[in-house]
Amino acid sequence: MRSSAISKHLGIVLAGGLLASLGATAGAQEAISFSACLAGIQQQARNEDLPPWIVDELIPGLEQQPRVLELDRQQPEFVKTFGQYLSGRVTQTRIDRGRDLFAEHRAFLDTLTRDYGVPGRYLVAFWGLETNFGSYLGATPTLDALATLACDQRRSEFFTSELLTALKLVDRDGLQPDTLKGSWAGAYGHTQFMPSTYARYALDGDGDGRIDLRGSPRDALASGANFLSNLGWQPGTRWGREVKLPEGFDYMQAGLGNPRTVNRWAAMGITRADGRPLPRANLEGAILVPAGAGGPAFLVYRNFHVIMGWNRSEYYAISVGHLADRIGGAGGLRQPPPPDQQALSRDDVKALQLGLEARGFPVGQADGIMGPATRTALSQFQSSAGLVPDGFPDAETRRRLGSK
Repeated sequence: MRSSAISKHLGIVLAGGLLASLGATAGAQEAISFSACLAGIQQQARNEDLPPWIVDELIPGLEQQPRVLELDRQQPEFVKTFGQYLSGRVTQTRIDRGRDLFAEHRAFLDTLTRDYGVPGRYLVAFWGLETNFGSYLGATPTLDALATLACDQRRSEFFTSELLTALKLVDRDGLQPDTLKGSWAGAYGHTQFMPSTYARYALDGDGDGRIDLRGSPRDALASGANFLSNLGWQPGTRWGREVKLPEGFDYMQAGLGNPRTVNRWAAMGITRADGRPLPRANLEGAILVPAGAGGPAFLVYRNFHVIMGWNRSEYYAISVGHLADRIGGAGGLRQPPPPDQQALSRDDVKALQLGLEARGFPVGQADGIMGPATRTALSQFQSSAGLVPDGFPDAETRRRLGSK
């Protein structure tokens, strides 16, 4: 080997050794940091009078889960369109399975409706969206996941509280730590409850004297009914409905921030999706057009907001409501979302938000997420530019804003 080649080879070996050493040091620091964090959690658990076996044996044995941190930091490359989101969640297979389970558990679900006011088809719809009716409950050790996120700076306070709550549940309900497994973020059971939700709302639905959200669908369904009732579910009222908007509808009137009574919307020419008149009611609702003027329109009521108390996504809440309707025997949407709408990346949305900000239409934060503030700002810009102000980032709107 020539001297220059020897020198190059030696440099690579030394550099590799240095990098390995640095990696080992970083790994050791991470281990020390996690260990120190657990020591702090031990002290908090001790201050909250958790039993010694949890403080001195269980907590020190918790393990950091690198995959949990990867998933927590992983940003989706694309923001799904409403059509993509809905079609991926309200499938014919899920509708058929939901109908079968609704029939199988009908007597029990009717009891929950009587006691909590929540129709059984909604509970089955939540079950379907959260874990595909229990077919995937998650396999990540729950306490390890919560400890990993509690010891990460991004949302430490929230997950430390959730971990301590989970440890209290281990003590209170006799949960076995080794069998506590769920989502990477610490959600658990058929209806994916976080520990704080479990602590407040979980019930023994099957009457066996214990709460088992993972092993007992009845416990999970009863707990879901209790949760929705406490969030303010209005018995006898649906989540919303698909509607038909009149020609020339002013889309600046759409959005959750613009509620009107059903009677008022009817007076403005809005009908049921099949063209029949809306029922006469002073119930308040808001118009949503999640796929823009070319897609379906929905009139959503108070219970829609209750569903969003479970998950803050409007797409999720519409999907729950629509799946519940389909489980109950309703047909598909009269006006399906356009199939050719483009999914935007987070960077695309951020560029759009920055374009709105630059033109004096504040979005709150340019975070790459199409939230209500961004949609409102987009509607205002579209109105000022002579476009249909439906708050949907179509190609012409993006061109006018100088984004993709």
